[in-house]
Amino acid sequence: MPREERRLTRGDILPLSEYVAERRAHRARIAAIKRHHRLEVGPFAAFYFENYDTMWHQVHEMLAIEKGGEAQIEDELLAYNPLIPQKNELSATVMFEIDDPARRARELSRLGGIENATFIEFGGERIRGEPDRDRENTSPEGRASAVQFVKFRLSPEEAARFEKPNERILVGFDHKNYGHIATLPEEVRRALAQDLE
Repeated sequence: MPREERRLTRGDILPLSEYVAERRAHRARIAAIKRHHRLEVGPFAAFYFENYDTMWHQVHEMLAIEKGGEAQIEDELLAYNPLIPQKNELSATVMFEIDDPARRARELSRLGGIENATFIEFGGERIRGEPDRDRENTSPEGRASAVQFVKFRLSPEEAARFEKPNERILVGFDHKNYGHIATLPEEVRRALAQDLE
């Protein structure tokens, strides 16, 4: 897909029978992409960086699971198109992955407002993540959602620096109850640099 058209349209959606017949191959292709689009930060958070391909797959999976037919397609496009990064932009689904329900509830109750505490840092600059304001990130009671959506908008100069091989890039949170940072591995930086173009 040409980079200037970073959105899914009805024409990009396969007939359900065709997708299901080739589902295993599609899943294998996306798993290979996702391997270099994931970063664990701290004990239970992970950034899943999205792109056109991951969102294409997500829409098809939702259609295959829910079987809502033609009526469902527009809703899925509306839901997932905003997560496709545009030029000089990174988009991430941030997940707090805690299996134990009691611990998950306890930890999320301490993480209210964490949607405003994500960042990418390199070259002495910190780029703040912009949360998706159309979704409830923190409940009125101060409980964070286990799934957050953030975008990082880079200037052309920042994008050029990000694309330099072996640039040291940090991804993290500066929330008072979750102040964790991780270094982006080179293979992940390389994959994300392609998404910036």
